[in-house]
Amino acid sequence: MRKHLVIALVAVCALGAAGCGRSSSGTAAPSAPAAGGQSAKELVPQKVRESGELRMATSEGYPPMEMYKKGTQELTGVDPDLAEAIARRLGLKAKITNAAFDGLIPGLQGGRWDIAMSSLSDTAQRRQAVDFVDYFNAGGSVMVKKGNPEGITSLEDLCGKKVVLAKGSSNLAIGQRQNEKCGDKMEIMQSEDAPTGLLTIDSGRTVATIVDSPVAYMFAKETGKYEVLAEQYDAGPWGIAVDKRNTGLRDAVAKALQEMVEDGEYRKILDAYGTGPNAVQKVTINTGAS
Repeated sequence: MRKHLVIALVAVCALGAAGCGRSSSGTAAPSAPAAGGQSAKELVPQKVRESGELRMATSEGYPPMEMYKKGTQELTGVDPDLAEAIARRLGLKAKITNAAFDGLIPGLQGGRWDIAMSSLSDTAQRRQAVDFVDYFNAGGSVMVKKGNPEGITSLEDLCGKKVVLAKGSSNLAIGQRQNEKCGDKMEIMQSEDAPTGLLTIDSGRTVATIVDSPVAYMFAKETGKYEVLAEQYDAGPWGIAVDKRNTGLRDAVAKALQEMVEDGEYRKILDAYGTGPNAVQKVTINTGAS
């Protein structure tokens, strides 16, 4: 099932409609939440407090960020788990809905849910409609066989090597840009998706690939067959989307998340899915590409 989900993800990202990956241009100056001396719970708008719920929408299909528990229709992953924890901090109960990716932001604007968490890149285009509480940093990471037999330490070390990259992906673009700088060119094989590409590493046909870092860490953690280099390329923030008219809830969510960063609950959730390296040190608002 997970292979199917990742294949679906690659197809969507390749089309460029979802913006699943990241933003490659410069970032705006960080903006801190305007919380003053109030607690996260005190910042919750009265209307939301009276409802007793934090309605979160996500789009299942991008493990380990959002997925179903095996054999169930229960949503789990980094985003649902963070939403549950944020809701508790706000004195609310999380109500998590699975929705079509392209309907997440229109649903916020129409009041169907309060927040959207679905590996959403914080981009200038999306910020015309929503604000982002930026909580995750992700880019493309180089993956190699466990033990790193080729001694690859950076993107530059892929020059002269046989590399596999997913067709149409932003990670293919990263590799192709690097290849233009290589004196000794890479031999690039294009795979249909990340799992298929990893099979070529298993068989020795290639020595490395580039995969969205949270997905890379998931594969490495679950299989024990790969290593992920620490550096991320074209990295940018992913954010919790909140309607621009709902600044009170935006700041409450940001405050709750910052409390989680400070007391370690945030990192504990990310580590449970192998995505600790994607953690932010400080929660900010609207700090994506300009």
